[in-house]
Amino acid sequence: MKELICLAVFLILSTLFAIAMIAAGFVCQYKNKSAVKNSTYECGIKPLSDAWIQFDIKYFNYAIVFLIFDIETIFLYPFAVFVNELGLFAIIEAFVFVALLLFGLVFAVQKKILRWG
Repeated sequence: MKELICLAVFLILSTLFAIAMIAAGFVCQYKNKSAVKNSTYECGIKPLSDAWIQFDIKYFNYAIVFLIFDIETIFLYPFAVFVNELGLFAIIEAFVFVALLLFGLVFAVQKKILRWG
């Protein structure tokens, strides 16, 4: 019962803290809008063009593939540390996890997502 009370207090305080941070953002924001305050700041140099430019979609694809394999590393590291204490089922699960990610890599290669040119 004591753990549930601690959990409830933690959830309430964290929710109140998040609400307080959002409220502080609204209270502390500047109210006077002007062309100078809304312009893009580039190290004191006046901007030459609009800040909104279009990026090629291949950069997004590289970011997604990197993220997939970065998450794989994060999930497999604890497994590698405790592999001796885990049973056969955990090892099979790790191989299934790696197989799914390799399937994603094969799919990316077949769709020629990883080609730079």
